[in-house]
Amino acid sequence: MRPTDTLAGATRALTAHPTRTYLTLAAMAFATAAVVLLSSLGEGARRYVLDEFTQLGTHLLIIIPGRNETAGSAPPLLGETPRDLTLEDALALGRSRYVERVAPVSIGAAEVSVGALSREVTILGSTADFLDVRRLELAAGRFLPPGDPERGAPVAVLGQTLAEELFRGAHPIGRRLRIGDRRFRVIGLLAEGGVSLGSNLADLALIPVASAQALFDNPGLFRVLVQAGGRESLDLAADDIRRIVRERHEGEDDVTVITQDALLGTFDRILGTLTLTVAGIAAISLAVAGVLIMNVMLVSVSQRTAEVGLLKALGARQLDVLGLFLTEALLLAIAGTVAGIALAYAGVWTFNAQFPAFQLLVPGWAPAAAALVSLGAGLLFGLLPARRAARLDPVLALAGR
Repeated sequence: MRPTDTLAGATRALTAHPTRTYLTLAAMAFATAAVVLLSSLGEGARRYVLDEFTQLGTHLLIIIPGRNETAGSAPPLLGETPRDLTLEDALALGRSRYVERVAPVSIGAAEVSVGALSREVTILGSTADFLDVRRLELAAGRFLPPGDPERGAPVAVLGQTLAEELFRGAHPIGRRLRIGDRRFRVIGLLAEGGVSLGSNLADLALIPVASAQALFDNPGLFRVLVQAGGRESLDLAADDIRRIVRERHEGEDDVTVITQDALLGTFDRILGTLTLTVAGIAAISLAVAGVLIMNVMLVSVSQRTAEVGLLKALGARQLDVLGLFLTEALLLAIAGTVAGIALAYAGVWTFNAQFPAFQLLVPGWAPAAAALVSLGAGLLFGLLPARRAARLDPVLALAGR
């Protein structure tokens, strides 16, 4: 049989039973789409997390009080360590030639009030460098003033939500408010942002670090954010930071230094593995669709026994019959794969249009992998019915047995 005859015969066999063919195509299409969509979900989550960490700043190191080796667990979240990380320690880090900016962070919660209006919010104390280290933007006014970090001026920068709640739409710049038992003047308004150090930027107040330490009566720092001079300086800056802290803490290496690249690399590996896992789980549905193709082909062989007998009586070889039924299975797999990939891209486009904050991303390997598994399943599960048809005895087949 010529290849064109084989293709025409397989096509006629599929179109002769449209309902059965369409149901099989739908199963293959949905299975293929599931692989691509779940891969897109995993890739979208990976990119989202990496982008969120990238927004923290560039060439960033985070110094946390406490060593995770001390108790075999994560460093304490609130700085409850044998030795606090102080503002003087943070300022000493600026002596390193690998460090470009240092932003000490003190954090707590306090009541912020204007007249009769009050709100319990997060108070974050830092310095003027925090703006550049965290890549924040101002909507109005100015940020915390530069100068001696150990002298806390009574000024504050507010998030959008906090300003709207306290001043009811009035312009907050230059207005006064009370934080705890202290009075502050609003000098700046943050642009809309996301989350910083676990706090919603829209619903917090930023004050000088010394003012925050006095407000909370806590000389210890929550974190110290350090911006290195470049990516190549990250490891050198981390080593220098540990050396400076050891010198100040009587030889004790009692801080944990986390580089942004290390965090990104860890999350990248975890979420990359998760993407492959969910794609593998979805690929199981392609095996189920392959079983469906096998069942359809077995039914087709039983219904076309006389046709196979006639082909063999006319001189068709076993290889010709095998090729005919394998072509039929392959056509089902190809059509289902194309429809499934198109369905997946339509789903991704619809989701991204509805949820712009979280975008699905189709990894380049997903459609190729889905197509490969789909076609492989079609051929593999189509092989048994094709071999059965090819081995039919022509005399018995012509007799319908």
